[in-house]
Amino acid sequence: MMPVDNDVVFRDIPEADIERALELVYLAFHGRPEEERREHHRRLLQGCERIGAYDGDTLVGTLCAFPFTMSVPGGELPCPGVTFVSVAPTHRRRGVLSGMMRELFRRCAADGRPMAALWASESVIYGRFGYGEGTRGLLVEIDARRPLALRIEPDGRPLRLVSPEDAPELLAPYYERTRAGRAGRIARTERWWREEWLAEKDSDDEELSPPRIVALGEPLAGYAIYRTRSGDEDTGRPGVLWVYEIEADSPHVAAALWRYLVSIDLIGVVKAWGRPADDPLLLFAADRDQVKVTAEWPGLWVRLVDARAALESRSWAADIDLALEVRDGLAPGNAGVHRLTVKDGVASCRPSEDAPDLTFEVRDLAACYLGGTRAAHAVQAGVATEHTPGSAALLDAALATGHLPHTVDEF
Repeated sequence: MMPVDNDVVFRDIPEADIERALELVYLAFHGRPEEERREHHRRLLQGCERIGAYDGDTLVGTLCAFPFTMSVPGGELPCPGVTFVSVAPTHRRRGVLSGMMRELFRRCAADGRPMAALWASESVIYGRFGYGEGTRGLLVEIDARRPLALRIEPDGRPLRLVSPEDAPELLAPYYERTRAGRAGRIARTERWWREEWLAEKDSDDEELSPPRIVALGEPLAGYAIYRTRSGDEDTGRPGVLWVYEIEADSPHVAAALWRYLVSIDLIGVVKAWGRPADDPLLLFAADRDQVKVTAEWPGLWVRLVDARAALESRSWAADIDLALEVRDGLAPGNAGVHRLTVKDGVASCRPSEDAPDLTFEVRDLAACYLGGTRAAHAVQAGVATEHTPGSAALLDAALATGHLPHTVDEF
């Protein structure tokens, strides 16, 4: 890592400097949103932990973090959601970002927050700071010019539309109850529901309709959030329906929701952004020429700030006893060999002088942590080393989860 400029000091950004922080963010990302969007950003920063890099009195770097709680296998952990990361163009390549990351990791270790997460604007940047690919997302496109062909019978209970105003009261308890089924999902506040999920306008595409919510079952057994955009006969552009989120108690409930979405009049294509790689739609759709995966990308990036605490805090699918060597240049407490022992579902991870069975860069251990990447694949790719034959397979069996980690909450 590049040494930090000695003239730069890292400290809290006071509320009085939020406007300066926003100006720096807009400078770095080449944007200037309208006042309504700027006010939204202002409110977000007010609720964040804010780390600034100051050269004298000049703010030259920002790193903010939402106070999230995130689901991990078998439970949940406090997990700062890193956002609004920016460095002044005059101070690039002077160690400013490294210094802000070190300061965040120092605070996390002191406060008992064993992990952090972010969405990367440029994925090449954050691997250098120990973040590993925790989830993946798919773009699924469905030809809506004909009924959705299914291999299973959809749930026959009636569907109902829910107003955006009433949706948080109905959806939030259901989401909170079900989010533990997949790692990587954040707890949502009412403000997060209303401002991030149910805002009147989509900030990326103002042609889209307000959010629509369809629910199935009483009590609630599933829901979908979506927006639509009308077609254009002159240009031949089809009507589009964008699916933001689908949650369902069973594949039959999911099938009913998908069938409804595809059947809406004047829609030529249904697009679902950020679907999990193990979405049951991809198996119960009868015609994969109608349901296509058109893109795939890394989603949430995860950083283990205290690897031992994180490993002890998740559930395990099998007992193991392995010595794991972790290489980490930014969180020194992680570096070294750790004896990971899991017995009857209870994990212990302690410093050890044993010869390692496996060696990981911290970013690759983080990628395996939620269950989305297999240790054996990291070994096969040459980014992890298996010293004891079969140890990667043992670790994978213990890390296994019923569902792949997944989230659609960008921040």
